[in-house]
Amino acid sequence: MPGEFEARVAAFVEHYNHRRAHESLGNLTPADVYFGRGEGILAERERIKRQTLMDRRLRHHAQAA
Repeated sequence: MPGEFEARVAAFVEHYNHRRAHESLGNLTPADVYFGRGEGILAERERIKRQTLMDRRLRHHAQAA
């Protein structure tokens, strides 16, 4: 049915642009890049990564002591 086809294409486009992370875009969605949210998302990921590594180091040193 034409209506069902249009709904499925719209759902695919929504998923592709707003939900699916693209490796070529730094694991961001196209919408994140287009609307300028990419830099903030990547900075937050880097902050979380640094914090996680620091927490792991502290736990490792505490276990070793």
